[in-house]
Amino acid sequence: MRKLTCLLLLLLPIQLLAQQFDAVKALVKRRAPWLSNHIVFEPLKNTSSEIVELQTIKNKLVIHASGANAAAVGINWYLKYYCHRSISHMGDNMSPVFPIPNVNKKVTVQAAAKYRYALNYCTYNYTMSFYSWPDWERELDWMALNGVNTMLTVEGMEAVWQNTLRKIGYTENEINSFIVGPAYTAWWLMGNIEGWGGPMPQSQIDNRKLIQQKMMKRMQELGIQPVLQGFYGMVPSSLKNKSKAHIIDQGTWGAFKRPDILDPTDPEFSRIAGIYYSEIQKLYGKNIHFFAGDPFHEGGKTEGVDLKKAGTAIQASMQNYYPASTWVLQGWQDNPKQAMLDGLDKSKVLVQELFGEFTNNWEKRKAYDNTPFIWCSVNNFGERPGVYGKLQRFADEVYRARKSTYSNYLKGVGIMPEGINNNPPDYDLMLELGWRQEHVDTRSWIDKYALYRYGKSNGHASNAWQGFLQTIYQSLPGYQEGAGESIFCARPALKVKSISSWGTLTRNYDTVAFANAVKEFAKAAPALKNSATYKIDLINMVRQLLANKGTLTFNEMVTAYNSKNLQTFNAASAKFLHMIRLTDDLLNTDQYFRLNTYLKQAIDNGNTAEEKANNLKNELMQITYWGENVRTEDNLHEYAYKEWAGLMDSYYLPRWESYFDYLRSNLQGKNVQEPDYFSWERKWVDDNQKLNPEKPQRPLLEVVDEILSM
Repeated sequence: MRKLTCLLLLLLPIQLLAQQFDAVKALVKRRAPWLSNHIVFEPLKNTSSEIVELQTIKNKLVIHASGANAAAVGINWYLKYYCHRSISHMGDNMSPVFPIPNVNKKVTVQAAAKYRYALNYCTYNYTMSFYSWPDWERELDWMALNGVNTMLTVEGMEAVWQNTLRKIGYTENEINSFIVGPAYTAWWLMGNIEGWGGPMPQSQIDNRKLIQQKMMKRMQELGIQPVLQGFYGMVPSSLKNKSKAHIIDQGTWGAFKRPDILDPTDPEFSRIAGIYYSEIQKLYGKNIHFFAGDPFHEGGKTEGVDLKKAGTAIQASMQNYYPASTWVLQGWQDNPKQAMLDGLDKSKVLVQELFGEFTNNWEKRKAYDNTPFIWCSVNNFGERPGVYGKLQRFADEVYRARKSTYSNYLKGVGIMPEGINNNPPDYDLMLELGWRQEHVDTRSWIDKYALYRYGKSNGHASNAWQGFLQTIYQSLPGYQEGAGESIFCARPALKVKSISSWGTLTRNYDTVAFANAVKEFAKAAPALKNSATYKIDLINMVRQLLANKGTLTFNEMVTAYNSKNLQTFNAASAKFLHMIRLTDDLLNTDQYFRLNTYLKQAIDNGNTAEEKANNLKNELMQITYWGENVRTEDNLHEYAYKEWAGLMDSYYLPRWESYFDYLRSNLQGKNVQEPDYFSWERKWVDDNQKLNPEKPQRPLLEVVDEILSM
């Protein structure tokens, strides 16, 4: 018996080492079942870095890895660069490959970054507001395959806040007026808004809590550290009516009343922070090592606060309940404020160089005063459509930071898009930089990308992607928040500088060269007609081309109106409206680009009639006027606009038609009032909280040919 016990004890470490790959094996069965019986996982022992080795041995792909996350990266490397297969947020290319390719010579992939970070608060709403568990399971699989090992995880923070507020004497109605609706949690957690889009039904709060628990369990299995919301002093604006503590009124964020900030140096702060972290421990456990949270985000008021002492107090509460945890701060605008950094133990801080495609604050601020940081890109704002990404700058700046004076403080890379259902090469490349030591030349990389994106080599596709790299994906200097926008989605006016308040209509690339690249890409259709990813990309590129043409037609219309040429005005405005209808036809050829796809997701995410109804309203508000009803603070309309079939013809088309009717009446000498779009948009949301009737689909290549011949 004693011998058997000793034998079992000796075998236990081996068994545990084998089990560390069980989650990766399950991932392979979900995403590439044709591959699962051909892989053997083995642990790499005595390694101080994250590393994976690939080699074919006795007709099996043997993956030696330092852990589950590295093993998942090895799978993805093999899928992309040997099988020419990939998954993305814009379609998958994962058909079976047989026989599976051999890796004759051992391939080693080693992490070049300690942290590979993912997700912006905003991603949770512009993309993930209505994710079900299968959606999250797929998302986590994608994260693991791409080597993400640190991820913002704030799906279930409503339950934490609900329990905390109950403990400090809040009624259920008061709690409901603080927690926001499911499409607005990002700006609530960042301290920008409260209550909007709510109340969130209890059934939904409970379900989101359960999903967060499942997420965290799966993330642990896949080697991904969750980053939860820390307590940084945000409290309901009503707390100052209940407490004598020093509470700083934060005023407004645009049209929205902001939550207040409880002074972290006030004794009440540590009490409420203690309740908050205790509730996190009850719901999500003690195995949490990262917390996010940015006090005074985007214009918050700091008067009367000793920022140095405030930073010390916030960090102290975090450390009290989660010793050795790291506070993750956004490097955005003047955040994190230097005075607050001065009060922190910087060994337990990680700053995100949030908008790295345009900023170099890591350099200007001397590694944020010698604080560990990661280089990130935002790339997308509001999940707005548009093909865009400064690919070579990603590679250049990460490499430059690694070779800089501040290299000791550079701890990783990250993707921080406000929406992630766009521009797959941006996210693939950024996360690969976490596993590539060399200075990447994107001209070479993009050829390999096109190969694994579509599954086979094609000269037209390869040539087109080189053209895209020199136009829409080029790396010119200058500030720009996301892709150039589509005039079709503008609130009608004669002078339109941007569709969203902080966006741009400017095309800072050669639109003729881009048009030629799109035409070259379309020539690949006969060879790639069965590729789902090619179809999605063709639709997206042609959509972008048509939007570019739309700006020219809009300018023709404006010129005709200003010169009082009714005939030319009628022709140009009719052509413009036809382009919107044509955009709708194009987008209707794939469910990825249909409004109904996302409305159905919102409906299916609801477990009760109340949830379904509120989900629909949240979804439609966000993608149109965004929120609030204050005319003098109407800056967020179209911030999250979408070019989706069903939205183009039911929302943007009639809005432009009414405007053209108004302009036409002016040219005809009639005295008519300009349409009230502020009211019209809100009425449209109220009237359209339902699925649209499905339209017949035109053949994709027929629509493409019509657009390319314009």
